[in-house]
Amino acid sequence: MNSKDLYFRLLRYVRPYTRVFILSILGTAAAAATEPMIPALIKPLLDGSFVEKDPETIRLMPILLVTVFIVRGITGFAGSVGMHWIAHRVVMDLRDAMFNQILTLPTRYFDDHSAGNLLSRLTYDVNQVMTATTQALVTLVKDGLAVVGLLGWMLYLNWKLSLMAFLIVPGIALIIRVVSRRLRRLSRELQELMGDLTHVIDEVLQGHKVIKIFGGQDYERDRFHRTNNRVRQFSMKLVATAEASGPLVQLLAVLALGAVIYFASLQSMADQITVGGFVSLFGAMAMLLAPIKRLTKVNEQLQRGLAGAETIFALLDQPPEPDRGTQTIGRAQGGVRFQHLSHRYRDEGVEVIQNLSFEARPGETIALVGPSGSGKTTLMALLPRFYEPVSGDILLDGASIRELRLADLRANIAYVSQEIVLFNDTVAANIAYGAGFQASEAQIVQAAEHAHAMEFIRELPQELHTLIGENGARLSGGQRQRIAIARALLKNAPILILDEATSALDTQSERKVQQALDTLRQGRTAFVIAHRLSTIENADRIIVLDRGAIVETGSHSELLARNGLYASLYRMQTDSNDTTKLQNK
Repeated sequence: MNSKDLYFRLLRYVRPYTRVFILSILGTAAAAATEPMIPALIKPLLDGSFVEKDPETIRLMPILLVTVFIVRGITGFAGSVGMHWIAHRVVMDLRDAMFNQILTLPTRYFDDHSAGNLLSRLTYDVNQVMTATTQALVTLVKDGLAVVGLLGWMLYLNWKLSLMAFLIVPGIALIIRVVSRRLRRLSRELQELMGDLTHVIDEVLQGHKVIKIFGGQDYERDRFHRTNNRVRQFSMKLVATAEASGPLVQLLAVLALGAVIYFASLQSMADQITVGGFVSLFGAMAMLLAPIKRLTKVNEQLQRGLAGAETIFALLDQPPEPDRGTQTIGRAQGGVRFQHLSHRYRDEGVEVIQNLSFEARPGETIALVGPSGSGKTTLMALLPRFYEPVSGDILLDGASIRELRLADLRANIAYVSQEIVLFNDTVAANIAYGAGFQASEAQIVQAAEHAHAMEFIRELPQELHTLIGENGARLSGGQRQRIAIARALLKNAPILILDEATSALDTQSERKVQQALDTLRQGRTAFVIAHRLSTIENADRIIVLDRGAIVETGSHSELLARNGLYASLYRMQTDSNDTTKLQNK
């Protein structure tokens, strides 16, 4: 997208505030109109007051000068404040639009883009857009009109001398063109580096415990310093490029000014121009320098803003999570059938699920086991359509999940993953998330009781209303896990996915939660992913996966008798547990 299209697309976000925008433009234009009035008043001031000594002019000129500056101050203030108000509204609207877009993006997008880069777009990039919609626009309107007005007055006074000022226009245009290209490129690279910097900070904040335990402080300092230094280097390149254009343009303007002064002096000697006319012409040319300098600097703001707009619109133009399903469904019975399912994470990658087929009847508990990387978690990520399979289909109560509306499909699934995600809110709010914040406190307490979480919640300072910190930082791993289970319990969905749901619990807590899960599974279809095979011995059916394919199916006793992969995994864990018990003795 070229600069013109980018800017006009950016201005669409100004459309809701058209009335304020017009008033701001009028105020800015009125302030700009006062610029040529100052040199225009100089001519009668000098000729009428000092040369002709006209009493009327002597009384009138001071009043006019004060009036011009009052008008200039009021209109300039109104125009600038109005533009900044619009800019902050546009930034807020863009942030809202980006945040709403992030909520609709598919899981694959987050796999390919770091959180730091997305945070940089929401913070740094959008602030660059603000300069393009305020300072740049104010400067373009105000200084652009001021230049036109001053040139018009100069042409009115003496068109021959004024034409000399136009000789510098091709040189200025060439400088701006060359500088614009470099500024846009540098702005893009600086934005990418800011994303990298934010990414490093985000990783350090998330992994501070790992950094401390493994002594990674020096490595992280060096990584941050290198990225930070590159940001500094590109910032200086940007500053140097922007600052270089100002002196070059001013040099051309001063050369033209010198030529005008010389030829004006010759005309004055020949009585072709009055003293007031000469000073007025000279003053107008001198006043041209400041707006011309600001107009050359506005190019930097525009290029930064347009570079920011590129990344923002690239995010906003991302296709949302596909939701082409039109079929609605209430509470499902819970029958799930996987038909010839295959999946890979990249088009050229190895299939992590290979032609997999099986059926879970309503109310049945299916345990998925197998070595790491066998495809258990991937398979369960396909059920709520976090990813679209390469081939095959999944049916819910006989209907393809592709034909169902995403909201309807996911309303029937409760999910507890091995990566527990809690929010920096109260315990009650985190549990109520499972019911869309529509649950009463009694329902929240009941879910917490079933998850055996109330026993530690009652010991918290404000019990259910205790803030738990970022991702539950103030809780233990087992406590966080039980809150996540309570959240899933509260949803009361007919399909339950438990991905290592008891992995962070001690033996005593695991036994309590296991009893609650046994109660929860009654009348529901449950998929349980577990590395601790002792937790799924009572499952209705155990499916053993290896390299994305089903290698064994049966009950716990049947699989042990078969002496295959499941029996091997079970013996390895049993031997490991026996060794641990002996060592503890």
